[in-house]
Amino acid sequence: MSDAAKPRIVAFANQKGGVGKTTTAVNLAAALAARHKVLVIDLDPQGNASTGLGIDRAQRKPGSYAMLLDGKLPADCIRATAIPNLSIIPADPDLAGAELELVDIEGRETRLRQALKGLTGYGWVMLDCPPSLGLLTLNALVAADSVLVPLQTEFYALEGVSQITQTIERVKRALNPALELEGIALTMFDRRNNLAEAVSADVRAHFGKAVFDTAIPRNVRVSEAPSHGLPVTVYDFRSPGAQAYVALAAELLRRHRQRLKANAG
Repeated sequence: MSDAAKPRIVAFANQKGGVGKTTTAVNLAAALAARHKVLVIDLDPQGNASTGLGIDRAQRKPGSYAMLLDGKLPADCIRATAIPNLSIIPADPDLAGAELELVDIEGRETRLRQALKGLTGYGWVMLDCPPSLGLLTLNALVAADSVLVPLQTEFYALEGVSQITQTIERVKRALNPALELEGIALTMFDRRNNLAEAVSADVRAHFGKAVFDTAIPRNVRVSEAPSHGLPVTVYDFRSPGAQAYVALAAELLRRHRQRLKANAG
C-alpha cells in the first residue's frame, strides 16, 4: 500500500499514568509496520517509547526537543529501529524542560504542527504523549488528525476518559477543528476479574462504537518486551498480548478504510 500521501497522525493520550499508553503506541506502531511505513514521535520526557524501540539514551539527540524548540527538521531527528518500516524521533534528555520553555514562545501550541508540515513517506505517525495535559500533549493534539485513548480497565477509568474527551473538545473548538476521537482501547484487561468486566461494560455503554472491540489482556510478555528494546509483537509474536495488538492494528486499519470510504462518498 502506498504511503506517499500525507500520513494519518494519531496522538496517544491519557492524563493518567500507568494505563498502557506508551505500550499501546509502540506495539500498535510495530503491528502497523507490517504493511505501512510508520513513524513514532516520543513526546514523553520519560522516553519510554524510545527505550521500548531500542534507542540508546546516548543516541537520542537531536530528538523531539530539537524539533520543537530548535527548529530542527523531522528528517534530522529520525532514527531507524530494528523493525523494518518503523522509525522513531526519540525523546532527547532536554525534553524535560520543554514544558517551561514553550510557555514564553509565540505560537507555542502549534510548534509540532508546523514542524510536521510537509512530512511524507509515512502512512502513520504515532505521537506518544506524556501522562499530563500540559503543552507537550497540547502540541500533539493540535498536530494530530485523531486521538487514541488507552484506558486501563479499573475503577477510575471513566473519570479519566471523560477528562481527556473534554480536552479533545476544547482543542477542537479552539485550535484543531478537524481533530477526531480515533477510539478508546481497553488495556490490562483480565477476564478473571469481575471489576474489569464491569468497567469494560460501563465504558462500552457510555462510549459505544468509539471503544475498539479488541481489548489488550494483562500479559507478562508485554511487560518484559521493553527491557529488550523490542515491541512484544517482535519479542514474542505468539503471546496473547502480541496477538491482541495485531488484532487492534487490523481493527484500526478497517475503521480507517471505512472512514475514507464514507468521506469519499
